[in-house]
Amino acid sequence: MRKTKLIAATSASLIFMSSAAFAHTGHATSGLAAGLSHPLLGLDHMLAMLAVGVWAAMQPTSRAWQGPAIFISMLAVGAGLGLAGIGVPMVEPGIIASIVLFGTIIAARQFFPASAGLALIAGFALLHGHAHGTEAVGGIAGYMVGFMTASALLHLGGYTFGRIASQVRFGIPAIGLVLVAAGAALAGA
Repeated sequence: MRKTKLIAATSASLIFMSSAAFAHTGHATSGLAAGLSHPLLGLDHMLAMLAVGVWAAMQPTSRAWQGPAIFISMLAVGAGLGLAGIGVPMVEPGIIASIVLFGTIIAARQFFPASAGLALIAGFALLHGHAHGTEAVGGIAGYMVGFMTASALLHLGGYTFGRIASQVRFGIPAIGLVLVAAGAALAGA
């Protein structure tokens, strides 16, 4: 229990330190090609998608699909909110926090039940989707299909990487710690 509190306090402090990293500016936001490329060019999104895949690799095989499926579903809901002009607070800091918290639940996997992981995945997917929906212009349908497809492919890549890393002693916790450090670095950017 003491380790859980320490992990939670560390994660919370990193979240509150995070500022908007301007992660969703300067990218093309119209059409299929832009949607496919954004998750690969936006480091924040790429790291979060890979983290969801690694988290999925830690689950029993029969439930590994749940995290990515929830993420993609809530990504669509968040995008819809953004397209509709419905505001959601703390989107950019929340996106950076998602990397830190996904890394935390990966590094300390034995302390976090799958249901808590799924709840975090759903909430943070809403924020990622909202950012994409808010920035989308022009060929919106193609853009949305593109970023959702690229996100799913990154989940698959993270899953594959996680399965390989799980064969190495401390491989999964090491990935989690790298994600926490990357999220903290992005927060300071």
